[in-house]
Amino acid sequence: MTENMPKSLVPISGEPFIAHQLRLLRSKEITRVVLCAGFLGNSIQEFVGDGTKFGIDVSYSFDGGTLLGTAGAIGKALPLLDEAFFVLYGDSYLDCDYGRVAEAFESSERHGLMTIYRNASHFDASNVEAQDGLIVRYDKRNQSSAMQHIDYGLGVFARSVFVNLAPNESHDLADVYQDLLQAGELASYEVTNRFYEIGSLTGIRDLEEHLMEHNPTTHEAVRTQ
Repeated sequence: MTENMPKSLVPISGEPFIAHQLRLLRSKEITRVVLCAGFLGNSIQEFVGDGTKFGIDVSYSFDGGTLLGTAGAIGKALPLLDEAFFVLYGDSYLDCDYGRVAEAFESSERHGLMTIYRNASHFDASNVEAQDGLIVRYDKRNQSSAMQHIDYGLGVFARSVFVNLAPNESHDLADVYQDLLQAGELASYEVTNRFYEIGSLTGIRDLEEHLMEHNPTTHEAVRTQ
């Protein structure tokens, strides 16, 4: 499905996924989004435009000739970002309380925050151990029985975390999380609503069922267009 289109434009319930994602963010009182675009990023811009049709201000930062990885893309986008900001992936639908996540980040007085979900290896292998509001272990390769949570996919970061990344080079966000963890600077916040993703056909099915359940009128209207 994604050989000729970015994941953000994969059709979900009759329209590109990013339409659902942007409407969700707007419903959470987020009014400004920076899209870090890599593969076929121009096609995303053509569909979303400046975000007016979604009630949200959208700007763009493009990887260019070299794919930069999530952290590298954030580093390139820094001129467009505030002193602190959310980070989420272009294939994730995260229906949680963004206001409380922001409050947890501010009260933690740490440079980064990872949202976590008590997964117990249900949706994927649990890879996070948290204690007293901090992440104490995060490892996608070497899990342990103490890891009952999974990275939910929504982070909050201080701008300073990314300023020293080498420009125009690929950087993995998991490495940034590890650096913050080792420095004692990675807070945690547990969310209780499950995450949705479109990285698999099962994930697409689950998201479409969720959208139907929570907004059946809109879902039906879109599907029949």
